[in-house]
Amino acid sequence: MSPRYVVLGPPGAGKTTVGQLLAERLGVSFRDTDEDVVATTGRSISDIFTSDGEPAFRALEEAAVETGLGEHEGVLALGGGAILSATTRARLAGHAVVFLNVGTTEGVRRTGLSTARPLLAGVNPRSTFKTLLDARLPLYREVATIEVLTDTLTPDEVVDTILATTPR
Repeated sequence: MSPRYVVLGPPGAGKTTVGQLLAERLGVSFRDTDEDVVATTGRSISDIFTSDGEPAFRALEEAAVETGLGEHEGVLALGGGAILSATTRARLAGHAVVFLNVGTTEGVRRTGLSTARPLLAGVNPRSTFKTLLDARLPLYREVATIEVLTDTLTPDEVVDTILATTPR
């Protein structure tokens, strides 16, 4: 048992929106590992980051990804930083992995100054987003079987592109 598609990308790429729409079009269920962490701990992600630190959150996230990959047969969306785990990257081998790419300008526009995104909080969200994207881009591409640049596409167009693309 494994997901039909795993969706990943930076904050603001549209993982949840596109993932839900893709699942609907395929007639399968949608699951989000960030939501799994919140459900398991009973705490928000920003609270976990603030109280326990990023390493504690990443450990919970890695466990949620492992569970999702093992249990879920629909569309599974990963948190933007899940890709930082070498263990998670290895677990993605053999899966249809969709990398929703978003440029810095569009990503910042979409995420704004959301307090729900603890890694983007700070004095210069644009610089923070660019640094995050630069660091993660090679990791997203390492595991992706499909890459879609979402900047100028509607969620429906992104799903159309995914469904028309043969995984590499």
